[in-house]
Amino acid sequence: MRIFDPHIHMTSRTTDDYEAMHAAGVRAVVEPAFWLGQPRTSPESFYDYFDALLGWEPYRAAQFGVQHFCTIALNPKEANDPRCTPVLDELDRYLVKDRVVAVGEIGYDSMTPEEDEALARQLQLAVDHGLPALVHTPHRDKAAGTRRTLDVVRESGIAPELVLLDHLNELTARMALDSGCWAGFSIYPRTKMSEDRMVEILKEHGSERILVNSAADWGRSDPLKTRRTADALLADGFDEEAVDRVMWRNPVAFYGQSGSLDLQEPEPDETSAFQGNSVRRGGE
Repeated sequence: MRIFDPHIHMTSRTTDDYEAMHAAGVRAVVEPAFWLGQPRTSPESFYDYFDALLGWEPYRAAQFGVQHFCTIALNPKEANDPRCTPVLDELDRYLVKDRVVAVGEIGYDSMTPEEDEALARQLQLAVDHGLPALVHTPHRDKAAGTRRTLDVVRESGIAPELVLLDHLNELTARMALDSGCWAGFSIYPRTKMSEDRMVEILKEHGSERILVNSAADWGRSDPLKTRRTADALLADGFDEEAVDRVMWRNPVAFYGQSGSLDLQEPEPDETSAFQGNSVRRGGE
């Protein structure tokens, strides 16, 4: 089985996770830019973080046979902090880098005017650079937030097939698919979606334009949730073709629109990335 996790925050995970993911069939991941868990105090901290997503993290992933790509953006939570918003003026130079496959994650957290502006500006960046957009729907009042997100997407002029609405649920799946956008679902141990709920959604809506991710980060999450969902689908009677579509071909089709998705599989390196003194990072 081959798996592409289209939304996972590997910066917050260990090399043991990479090893377990590869053993479970994960061969590619996309890591969206997100917040640190505490307020950043200057724009410069973003630039160091972006550089790590572009250089160090792909190198670390390759040691375990996993292809690593990223999306770059000012995320919704930090769009409300005036110390962070200057990042919006610097995104152009990162969006042209190799391995950047979308603008993201953008969208809403608390649905503030500041988030409105950041979302509109970054959708325009996606249009300007011909990139897909990974859009975070808010965890609170999700139906209203998704409707508002779709309004801004329509106003931006970006083609709906270039937009992935993420963190959806039973209340928002249909409106996302009816809009022509792609629909993303995050499988979590206690919150967001479960494997069983995801099985029911796929029974109802089919597998076209649907992506499943673990969205694993430093909190209570599980980087193997993609494999657990795949196993739940097979156990419920889905055939291997349908599972491969959701777990591999759909993420490849969506992010492949960037023109930057090179899926030549790396060979796992038995030599740890942390051994020795000569570590090659991001073209150095």
